[in-house]
Amino acid sequence: MSNIKLIIEERPSNIGNFMVGRLLPFREKRMVGPFSFIDHMGPTLMSDYENLDIPPHPHIGLSTLTYLFEGCIMHKDSLGTQVEVRPGQVNWMTSGKGIAHSERTPEYLRHTNKMLHGLQIWVALPKDLEQMEPEFFHADADEIPSWEENGIQYKLIAGEVLGHKSPIPVYSPLYLLELKSTAKTNIKIGDRLFGESAIYILDGGIESEENTFGPKQLLVAKENSLCEFTMLENTTLYIFGGEPFPEERFIYWNFVATSKELIEAAKTKWLIQEFEPVPGETEFVPLPEQRL
Repeated sequence: MSNIKLIIEERPSNIGNFMVGRLLPFREKRMVGPFSFIDHMGPTLMSDYENLDIPPHPHIGLSTLTYLFEGCIMHKDSLGTQVEVRPGQVNWMTSGKGIAHSERTPEYLRHTNKMLHGLQIWVALPKDLEQMEPEFFHADADEIPSWEENGIQYKLIAGEVLGHKSPIPVYSPLYLLELKSTAKTNIKIGDRLFGESAIYILDGGIESEENTFGPKQLLVAKENSLCEFTMLENTTLYIFGGEPFPEERFIYWNFVATSKELIEAAKTKWLIQEFEPVPGETEFVPLPEQRL
């Protein structure tokens, strides 16, 4: 019997002036563990007159994780943070009760041809921390745990699993693993994982129970741990998951919360521009007109 509960294909989504591949949320699977949102950005070649420009927008009740394969993004937020995100680094912004941030092409790249490719992820906060004070954490590429096991290159981008711990300050039990193969290799780590699990295939493919799966597919496991599978040569994939929360999460635009009341309060706060402003920014993304 197959251990794959659900196969989710990337769906195109417009996030302003930039198209992404949306993976989560999905109508049949809103979250995997605490992971509530995953976008695959690119790979996109932008010309000398095309730039990423996402003006200040708000978040509550979650942490955002930005992980780039190619390109650079200038992150600015209402805490006063201003940092350039580069490939292999991890940007981890915890919104808690509320934060605003912008994401733009750095000034020195705005008049050149450039690539942008990476993942943007939301991780919901536990109920008792969803109104915490906002925080920001940035990790350089060499701070992310990496190792080799049976010919597979591993990176633990966030969380704690397989005997390793990422420096990213997560707030619930979770993991985000990167696996890279150069040759066809059998993987069996399911008994070392926990909670809900899913695989996202970026490049290459995997074989599982006589089926082959390829890029831009998200495979959600039936059981709490993944079954055995085979990575094909030159494959990059991400295994992520963790302990699910007991409460339902409501998602409206950039807000995640355990109650509709918290989301309504955040909507009003953004409408009247009472979120802390992002220094150096004058624009903002207006609240979309849609029902909760």
